[in-house]
Amino acid sequence: MHPLGNSEVTTILVVADIAASKKFYIDVLGGELYREYGGTSAVIQLMGNWFLLSTPGGPTEDKPQIEFAVPSDPNNVSHSFTIRVQDCQEVYTFLKSKGVEFITPPYDWGSEIRCFFRDPDGHLFEISEIPA
Repeated sequence: MHPLGNSEVTTILVVADIAASKKFYIDVLGGELYREYGGTSAVIQLMGNWFLLSTPGGPTEDKPQIEFAVPSDPNNVSHSFTIRVQDCQEVYTFLKSKGVEFITPPYDWGSEIRCFFRDPDGHLFEISEIPA
């Protein structure tokens, strides 16, 4: 067995406002609050994944030159999240009703229908449908 065989991955997202981010990830995307740490971070379980929402922070002894910062330019993306859905238009309409602002409406590429939105701090999400 691989030594990481029973492990799980948590994605850390640096956010400016824990309360606003918790509201987005729980009330809008349907995540569940797992744990909070002193008002500066919260663990959310979302669609089988773990997200640690954390406020910005400076270097620590175990990461001496690393700063945790909110994305500085939401148009320069180093990562994004894809949510596979059964009906892109239905999810798009639902999320719009919850106040999510999409970059464009769903676009049909033939082999995929997709559209993108951002969380309150600019982290990029995609909803994607693979037509039958």
